[in-house]
Amino acid sequence: MNGTLYGIGLGPGDPELMTLKAARLISQARVIAYPALERGDSFARSIAADLIAKGADEITIPVPMTVERGPAQAAYDAGAAQIAERLAAGDDVVVLCEGDPFFYGSFMYLFARLSARFECEIVPGVTSITTVAARAKKPLVARNERLTVLPGPLDEDELRARIEGAESVAIMKVGRHLPKIRAVIAALGLTDKAIYVERASLPEEVVLPLSDAPEKAPYFSMILLAKGADPWL
Repeated sequence: MNGTLYGIGLGPGDPELMTLKAARLISQARVIAYPALERGDSFARSIAADLIAKGADEITIPVPMTVERGPAQAAYDAGAAQIAERLAAGDDVVVLCEGDPFFYGSFMYLFARLSARFECEIVPGVTSITTVAARAKKPLVARNERLTVLPGPLDEDELRARIEGAESVAIMKVGRHLPKIRAVIAALGLTDKAIYVERASLPEEVVLPLSDAPEKAPYFSMILLAKGADPWL
């Protein structure tokens, strides 16, 4: 019989924000897979490191961080092939995914390649958006308000149009796009409504008004923008 593929959401980085189910499945796993940078560092593995059993087999999936999609797709093809081999041999495979597996999560690319052949179970995780709101002490939405989630790589015109038509906004994947995003928000006269957060829940976390944000931002950074005067009251 085939094994089961588990997509485990780890939350934003603080190991204490993992669910009990995620922690149990990781600690019991004999085969664990996770994405990593090409040089070998894995943020996902670092979150779960204390739970991984000694002697567990680990499948590392080096994913190139490039604008072109081809290299990353090839990496997921190769990783899925390794995982499929273990699943076909009857082994369950736990795949670690920072945040939530189906919210900009890396696991979805493996799911797309494997779910037609193998049984899958998804364990949701605390998302970066809810974590950032908690750390910034800013409610996201209330009553009938709408939350718009935007990726930072959007071009300037689309970013401006999406923000103009929104009530509350979470801009993710800020990174090298911070100058562009900051300029768009400033042009709309909304800088005083924006909060900048990087590496939420980690020891090096930063929470600042956007006006005080650094010139450079890491990939794991976000901007929360509430356009109303008191949108949650």
